[in-house]
Parts: sequence; structure tokens; C-alpha cells
Amino acid sequence: VQLQASGGGLVQAGGALRLSCAASGRTLIPFVFSWFRQAPGKERERVATIQWGDGSTYYTASVKGRFSISRDTVKNMVSLEMNSLKPEDTAVYYCAARWLTKYDYDFWGQGTQVTVSS
Repeated sequence: VQLQASGGGLVQAGGALRLSCAASGRTLIPFVFSWFRQAPGKERERVATIQWGDGSTYYTASVKGRFSISRDTVKNMVSLEMNSLKPEDTAVYYCAARWLTKYDYDFWGQGTQVTVSS
């Protein structure tokens, strides 16, 4: 599966951004999609996950209540709606996919920069 991410940018603290990840190449039902982020000098962090088949979601604690991951089964797109952004959300964000039956993420989109100014 091929992934194409878009939607990053510069926003003030408290603002909002929406990231999108277009997926193509095959049926997406067997996949799990996640957004990861990596800030300078920090390890990559899984931010949110959605299972394509049933829509179940996961959020890391620091973004719960502020971020929302969703999928559009018509457009084959995964989105991350980010609200109440904080400077600590500044990072390069990546969308990724793995097979439902596997642990490792084998498919990655290019990163998109999100910068939140204080």
C-alpha cells in the first residue's frame, strides 16, 4: 500500500490542523493505520491508530481529547484532526500502515511538519 501524507503547517498554540493520508494500492480492510510523530532529539512516538476494518481507535495519553483519527472508506483516506495544539506537539508527523496480523509497520508515508508556536 502506498501512503501520501499532507496537511502540516505552522499554527499558534491553541489552534488546529488537519493531517490527511491518502492510501492506495489494494484493499485496505486488512490494515491498521497510525500517525506517528518525531520531534528533534526525541524518539518516534505513536500518536493515534485506527483499524480500517472496524474503525476502532487508540490515542496516546498526551493527545486524548484533543486529537481525533478517522477514516474515509470512500476516499481511502486517514485523517488526524488536531485541536488545542500545544508547542510540545511540534514534530514531523508520519502516517503508517501495518497488516492487522503483524506488529511492525511496513508502509510509511513521507513526513509532514507540524509547528506550534507559543
